[in-house]
Amino acid sequence: MAGLFQVLYGEGKGQYKKAAVLNGTDDKPLVIPADDEGEMTKKICTRPYAVDWDGDGHLDLVVGNFEGTFYLFNGEGPGKFAPTPKQLFADDKPLRITGVHSDPFVIDWDSDGDLDIVSGSSDGSVSWAENTAGKGKPPVLKPFKEIIPKGYDPGRNGVKILREEDPIRPTYGVRVWVADINGDGKLDLLVGDSVTLMTPVQGLTDDEAIKKMKDWTEEYSKLSQLANEARNAIVPVKQNTDKQKADKDDPEAAAKAKEQQAAVQKAYEAFDKHDEKRAKFIKQEMTGYVWVYLRK
Repeated sequence: MAGLFQVLYGEGKGQYKKAAVLNGTDDKPLVIPADDEGEMTKKICTRPYAVDWDGDGHLDLVVGNFEGTFYLFNGEGPGKFAPTPKQLFADDKPLRITGVHSDPFVIDWDSDGDLDIVSGSSDGSVSWAENTAGKGKPPVLKPFKEIIPKGYDPGRNGVKILREEDPIRPTYGVRVWVADINGDGKLDLLVGDSVTLMTPVQGLTDDEAIKKMKDWTEEYSKLSQLANEARNAIVPVKQNTDKQKADKDDPEAAAKAKEQQAAVQKAYEAFDKHDEKRAKFIKQEMTGYVWVYLRK
């Protein structure tokens, strides 16, 4: 979940140095700024793509993040980058994918001489943001246009069976690579995804497993709500700021706080035990596929 960029500098003959945090020209780590905790999704799960975005001869960094938006760190010479990024816009609005986890791949997708952005998404889709500026001009982007539809729904509500042979297209957590895979002169797509396979344990039919999963899911939701209610019921113990008294100096408040914490612990223990019950009727396997899309 980190938001830092790391680089492995080459040492020649296929050898690399240990990963090092990439700093800006202010000698501080490059990071997308976030004003408060509510904006943390801007600065985490960052995904950089190095390219001369503005055509000035220096490598820049086009960056995605958990929020699903995009930023540009301008290059300022060999391996140097401006410390403060610029957010990318389309039609005067922040450039954004439909899900989260923006995944920029910068390429001339429409072969018109300028650089576009192709991106995967958490929802399984792949989209293209067209650059309409033309070759040699500052990029002007259009909003994303879907080129691979939103991911195949494998029943992430927990009541469908999904076997290895079932998915017909990427599911979720998509990452992309663009290349001429078959050498026909056209750009193709390699798409990696994440998927959770769900099959009945031995001895159960699909219908029996689905029925048990529906019942389990209903109880899961109830326990989750109880756990959240217990957590939200905690009232912080107020400190006596004049005398700087600690909690232990107020036995009644300390006892109340302990009681509340115990209630939260009990609720989450029940929640965790219920989670373990699922393995009695459903086998889960987290995996992923690589999909090849050849351009016609």
